Amino acid sequence: MKKYLFIIAIAVGISVKAQELTLPTFTQYLADNEFVISPAYAGIGDYVKIRANALTQWVGIDDAPDTQTLVGDVRLGQKSGVGALFYNDRNGNTRQIGARLSFAHHLTLDATEDRFLSFGLSYNVNQFRLDINNFDSDGDGQPDNFDPSITDNRTTTNHNFDVAVLLRMGGFFASLNASNVLNKDLNVFAINEPNKLRNYYLYTGYRYKKNLRSDFEWEPSVFYQIFESDGRSSTDINMKVRYWDFEDYYWAGISYRFLNDQFLDPLNVGPMVGLKKGSFYFAYSYQVILNEIQLYSSGTHMITVGVDIFQGLSNCRCTMR
Repeated sequence: MKKYLFIIAIAVGISVKAQELTLPTFTQYLADNEFVISPAYAGIGDYVKIRANALTQWVGIDDAPDTQTLVGDVRLGQKSGVGALFYNDRNGNTRQIGARLSFAHHLTLDATEDRFLSFGLSYNVNQFRLDINNFDSDGDGQPDNFDPSITDNRTTTNHNFDVAVLLRMGGFFASLNASNVLNKDLNVFAINEPNKLRNYYLYTGYRYKKNLRSDFEWEPSVFYQIFESDGRSSTDINMKVRYWDFEDYYWAGISYRFLNDQFLDPLNVGPMVGLKKGSFYFAYSYQVILNEIQLYSSGTHMITVGVDIFQGLSNCRCTMR
């Protein structure tokens, strides 16, 4: 039953949004890793920041989506930064691997009030593959339920760009991003596919301390994403609390995701925990699935590990976290 349910889910997903070429976004950005969703964060920090992330969705269902990413960014000069993201994403019989190379420039609007404006640009390259080997379960050399249009594995490589702007004012931050701004080439796949890959992200929140001596920092945030091709959109409402121990910190939080026309019917909700000890970083999050798939899956798990190395002082506050 699980197998057939998953096949149906994948078939529907491919028929509607095949080759969407969008990296799955759950709570990776909340693991102090905002660069995953916005190139404008590249180079904010006095160190080389490296994060490795493993995301496993729908645990308990065969061939469920599974994604790994490796991310790094570093300050370049006094007012700029560069970064790179590499990923491997498998979803049933589809797979995409790719990279994102980013550049950001940071401007100081008011140093005394910590007001900064940043701009980011990413170049994306993505290879999408449809593997038909598993379609032939009886070994006769032909895919089961044979479709004459399915004759071999399909692979295509796409190139695209992201643009972003980030505003920071004291504890407030807001990032607006346009991802995959170019239309998709439809020559390889079905011509009735949507050719618009553009999706838009708004990530905003506030870091609050009762006073400068307080060890606790509160961070409510909202992450809104909308897909231009069909207008579907979702929102994450998040809350994080950090406890600071000098330069180390420990944090915990919760995230609530819903489709924007179904606020009281969440897609998933779950806790998050993490810590930064010296140069080492670790975070874990668990998402409870609250739709029909919950009958067959134990949820979605995500682990992030990382290091902050080669720390160096900056003469410009706009590159300080």
